[in-house]
Amino acid sequence: MAPDTQLQVIEQLINRMLEDNPDYFLVELRLKPTNNIKVFLDSDSGVSIDQCVKYNRLLYKQLEESGLFPGGDFSLEVSSPGLDEPLKLLRQYRKNAGRKVELILKTGESHIGKLLSVADDSLVLEETRGKNKKKELVQLQFPFDNIKTAKIQAEI
Repeated sequence: MAPDTQLQVIEQLINRMLEDNPDYFLVELRLKPTNNIKVFLDSDSGVSIDQCVKYNRLLYKQLEESGLFPGGDFSLEVSSPGLDEPLKLLRQYRKNAGRKVELILKTGESHIGKLLSVADDSLVLEETRGKNKKKELVQLQFPFDNIKTAKIQAEI
């Protein structure tokens, strides 16, 4: 079976599995040539390790029964996208409103600030410019079409 077809079948299995918990959603699905399947799930209220384990076991069983990988020749990882993974879906942007993010624009320009709001086609970032007494907060709007990557920044 072609990898694209396998991905479609796996995605359907995941979406059916998540129907009972609409808080969770599929962010990304990767299938390597070695049949290593990586599933990245997110949730509007945060992802727990217990839920990842639950979904991993459920999906693993369904994949074994499906015969998609003859002889059970596959490995499966279910996790949340970590801080090193860029935001991909509008739902992720909305979930992370209020947090510090780094935007890399398609021009190569970088902006770091607080994600204030998210519309269907753009976002507003509050950026701090200047230092000490000359410090000011500036609100900048960025269309999603101009954003190459957006990553959450850990605040210490």
